[in-house]
Amino acid sequence: MAVRADTPIQFLKGVGPKLGDVLRKRGVSTVGDLLHWYPRAYEDRRAARSISTLVPNEIVSLKAKVVGVKSYNLGRSRRKIYDVAISDSSGVIHCKFFRTPYKGYFERFQPQKEVRVSGKVLNYRGQIEFHHPDIQDISDEEENADQLIPLYTETEGLSPTKIRKLMQVAVKELIDEPAPARKDYARKKYNEDVPLEEVEPLEKLPSWILEKYDMPQMDQALKDIHFPPKEASQDFSRLSSAQHRRVIFEEFFWLELYLAVKKSGLQKESAPVIEAHFSEIKKISEDLPFQLTHAQKKSLKQVIEDMALGHPMHRLVQGDVGSGKTLVALLSAAHVAAQKKQSALMAPTEILAEQHYKNAKKLLEPFGYKVGFLTGSQKATEKNKVIESLKNGEFDLCVGTHALIQDTVEFKDLALVIIDEQHRFGVHQRGRLKSKGRSPHFLVMTATPIPRTLAMTVYGDLDVSIIDEMPPGRQPIVTRVVYENKRSQVLGFLRQQIQKGRQAYVIYPLVEESEKMDLKDAQSAFENFRQQMSDVRFGLLHGKMKAEEKDQVMADFRDHKIDVLISTTVIEVGVDVPNANLILIEHSERFGLSQLHQLRGRVGRGEHKSYCVLMLGRAVSDESKERAQIMASTSDGFKISEADLELRGPGEFLGTRQSGLPGFRMANLVRDIQILQQARQAAFEVLKKDKSLSLNENHYLQKELLNQQGATSLAGIG
Repeated sequence: MAVRADTPIQFLKGVGPKLGDVLRKRGVSTVGDLLHWYPRAYEDRRAARSISTLVPNEIVSLKAKVVGVKSYNLGRSRRKIYDVAISDSSGVIHCKFFRTPYKGYFERFQPQKEVRVSGKVLNYRGQIEFHHPDIQDISDEEENADQLIPLYTETEGLSPTKIRKLMQVAVKELIDEPAPARKDYARKKYNEDVPLEEVEPLEKLPSWILEKYDMPQMDQALKDIHFPPKEASQDFSRLSSAQHRRVIFEEFFWLELYLAVKKSGLQKESAPVIEAHFSEIKKISEDLPFQLTHAQKKSLKQVIEDMALGHPMHRLVQGDVGSGKTLVALLSAAHVAAQKKQSALMAPTEILAEQHYKNAKKLLEPFGYKVGFLTGSQKATEKNKVIESLKNGEFDLCVGTHALIQDTVEFKDLALVIIDEQHRFGVHQRGRLKSKGRSPHFLVMTATPIPRTLAMTVYGDLDVSIIDEMPPGRQPIVTRVVYENKRSQVLGFLRQQIQKGRQAYVIYPLVEESEKMDLKDAQSAFENFRQQMSDVRFGLLHGKMKAEEKDQVMADFRDHKIDVLISTTVIEVGVDVPNANLILIEHSERFGLSQLHQLRGRVGRGEHKSYCVLMLGRAVSDESKERAQIMASTSDGFKISEADLELRGPGEFLGTRQSGLPGFRMANLVRDIQILQQARQAAFEVLKKDKSLSLNENHYLQKELLNQQGATSLAGIG
């Protein structure tokens, strides 16, 4: 049968039902999917290497013999490390594995067996070694002795040799000798006499995009990526060749086109026009005991100008901990209230909502604006009174939690929706709040500084305001990295601060003791601290507690009925206790950089000099030490988030579920930022030329967009 890109993978020559199941588990369901299973790296066999010549950070390939395989536990945990020692005539090097690629993997390596090892050379505690290298039998690969060989992710039941043979068949069927109908399509590309549904081409982008951005056709790019030309430069090894750039561009392009379409749709909706008068904001801000920063003024101006345009504002205000995002939001609500319309501010927790409510009352009520408060834990009579007042228009601003999206809640004239920590709310919840008004404006805030590069992608349908200045008078937080041998000094310092009348947080990665992980936990620490320091008042806070219990503990800490709060990361965002000036983070190697920065932001909120102590556990990795040193060297949230993104990648940085990012197969948001910018530019150019994607050359753009993003209607965009 003629093979097409959408042909199920089991029908490709050499596959069959059994191997088809293996490939489907790997995410390869069709022949086209196989071509988009890209090499993770390349092994250059054109230059022989020996162990004695290896230097850190090189990606190398060399022949060697297995000396032996051993395994041992990591610290007191049950995690095993496997160590495959290999040698050549010049020396010995160890190949470490912190997880087993598949069952029976290490049984392959018998002493004196000849293997080819490919991977990145690392310097670990003064010794060079490999971590998770690709190890293959020599006999399998000698035919490719002088080539650049693609390396694919290790998969049980599928050898690298078999993968390359399947790629050869797929390239032959789809690129070198495509089905007759495909050839016919290629000859008459974009000719309206040929039914476009006849055959799905590999190249879906209009030719003008390829010409403008100087990129090869997709079929040639795919062929070269899987079978590099002999003369291929080092750009291939760095995944930066023209062929790789072509694939990366398209991965970014589909996301950017979707976001551009979404943004175009938003701009066609009508929304309340809030005229751009600055008099009310000027009156309130002049009454403040401090001046707004330049970044706050700029963000506020952008918000006010957006709300005057007549279509819904969708703006993200992001900034560091303590940069004054909430003040910008509350002044925006005052601007709306001055024109007799309402605003709603939704926060993810009752603690944070109450904090915003108190700040809003203090700021706005002296100027005659009424602020309401609505949460799930309120008594029915109190809740009903707030709901009735909202419906009558008595409240200019209502602050609350998820309670704001209940069916019983109605606004008289909702014009502005403010969402704090917007990644904590799903699309459905935001939509429910939107339905409370006639296409209200949206202002979303995040206290997680996101690099501009990532904000462009994750929030591509939003306009982004960045508050990158701190208000004057904020004291820098002293950050120190310490090890277990300094514990007594750290606890002595904590006691000193408590004796001075200050308060402290001690943060743990676990709620309770675990047999699987050799980590300290909050529950045990709470009991130990109370025995060791009977004169100090301790509190315990963690995610397994009921909401009312958590609220009570936080209220006691705020009211200084608790000196030291033992907690997990539930205090990460929004908790504001100005008297707390010390945070000790146990096992700080277990946290990401942005999370550490958020935790550190719980102190330094008052007049007292503040401290953050990062306690590292035993046998921590070089990367964990690097993270800790980055924290100690800067308090700039944007620099920290850039470093975090580079270390962990976008999926883990935001949490894939929260971020909404597609699973990029080759693209990297840090490495490929210039390609991302080009893809974004191209997406907006396409819509400028053809708003409804109805031109024949854009047929596959529309079809692919609907395939990738679900049943997203493009109707009405033009």
